[in-house]
Amino acid sequence: MKERLQKVMSNCGVASRRASEQMILDGRVRVNGVIVRELGTKADPETDIILVDGKRLEAEKKLYYLFNKPKGVITTAHDDQGRETVMDYFKKITERIYPVGRLDQNTEGLLLMTNDGELANILMHPSKLVDKTYEVKIKGHIADTVLQQLADGVELEDGMTAPAIVCYNGYDNHTGITNVEITIHEGRNRQVRRMFEHFGFKVHNLRRVQYAFLTLSGVKRGSYRSLTAEEIKELYKYK
Repeated sequence: MKERLQKVMSNCGVASRRASEQMILDGRVRVNGVIVRELGTKADPETDIILVDGKRLEAEKKLYYLFNKPKGVITTAHDDQGRETVMDYFKKITERIYPVGRLDQNTEGLLLMTNDGELANILMHPSKLVDKTYEVKIKGHIADTVLQQLADGVELEDGMTAPAIVCYNGYDNHTGITNVEITIHEGRNRQVRRMFEHFGFKVHNLRRVQYAFLTLSGVKRGSYRSLTAEEIKELYKYK
């Protein structure tokens, strides 16, 4: 896939995007034998011959991981406050990867990590309707009428939520916790929490247990696994 040349260079680890732009302006980059000085130029390292200071740029190896994010971990590459981030769990990975979407700090569970920008954009685009299933634990009992309203759509400050699939999984008399499973395809900030808070419920614990057809099966909290070639192929079907 063709992308802006400075982004390609940055993704391949040549330099930061800004430094790459300067290298282009300085005439240090050739694409298919031609010196390029225009910052808007696009190229594909898999099909184009890109030379930086005479050295060929190799296409970045694509990586795909399914990560079981623990509660309390920030979904970002760096945190100015020094809090633990998802990248702290991928220190053995030398290539630059990033999360597909976000899970807020207090939400745990399934998070995809990759350096495949095309797939990430496909999965995060609102039109693709990728299902995301969450296990929600709330304090107290919840009425059937509320469960139905959650399924039909909830009027939040940023608009009505799309219809969801809601399953009641029981109430624990000892802890006073109700377990509900909800499947949505939107990606609004803190959406599931806000949907339950709209009815006055405090979310005790929130865990994403499924993303599209992928589950946490076999992946312990704080661990990750590589996606299989077949799984990657299936995710690309959302294109």
